[in-house]
Amino acid sequence: MIRSLLYVPASSERFIARAHERGADAIILDLEDAVVPAEKAAARARLAAAVPSAGQHRAKVFVRINSHNELMRPDAEAACRAGAFGLFVPKVREPGTLVELASLLDRVERAITRPATVLVPLLEDAGAVLDARVIAGATTRVFALSAGGEDLATALDAEPSPEVLYLPKLLVHLAAKAAGVRSFGMLRTVADYGDLAAVEKSAREARAFGFDGASCIHPSVVPVLNRAFSPSREALDHARRLIAAAETAAARGEGAFAFDGKMVDEPVVKRARALLERG
Repeated sequence: MIRSLLYVPASSERFIARAHERGADAIILDLEDAVVPAEKAAARARLAAAVPSAGQHRAKVFVRINSHNELMRPDAEAACRAGAFGLFVPKVREPGTLVELASLLDRVERAITRPATVLVPLLEDAGAVLDARVIAGATTRVFALSAGGEDLATALDAEPSPEVLYLPKLLVHLAAKAAGVRSFGMLRTVADYGDLAAVEKSAREARAFGFDGASCIHPSVVPVLNRAFSPSREALDHARRLIAAAETAAARGEGAFAFDGKMVDEPVVKRARALLERG
């Protein structure tokens, strides 16, 4: 499971040094919005040390690269050579961007003999949201989809309220599930992290919709996401009992059966098995 993904500025040695202590399932070393233009080259060079440092406690390490052509390719190559698990690719508008990155990564990976680097496209304007399913199928490297709330709201000339972001984020989520890749996010912006109760409510809503995890920009949110996207002990126990009842019913030749006052058939059993796998 990747329940929590914590953004860390790739230009900050202080934040990088403690990233592995935060309990996040994944760290996103950010070369884009968190790094001013004058520091981008130095931050890229720091990846060789930052990636293994952030991944000390077995967290997956992603790098958010820049979207501008003159920065995207060197960012991607440096992240790949540093050993990053994957790249967050901002402002993806068409599948061709991912195809070109995949070609670059193919060459680098062959040269240094490493496993495939995965890609997480960030969809941050209306056109990208409407083309999400096509973008998800651009390359087998696509690991997950995510919608960028702040940039998306800006592109829409709107405020990043939950009401504004609800539909586009849900459309991207549906595209991810249709493509068989993971879906990261909540139906709100990550920028408003101060109200942890509201964040937890939103995270639990996202999990109920089938989102796999979410990103955050402050360490205080990490335990909230880990808790919200993890099955509870009660849910796991319920799933175990339901599967046992399903096996008993199947032995009797029953396709559907009653369990805890509800009718149960194959889709319900599949959900229970999936929940146990997550747990």
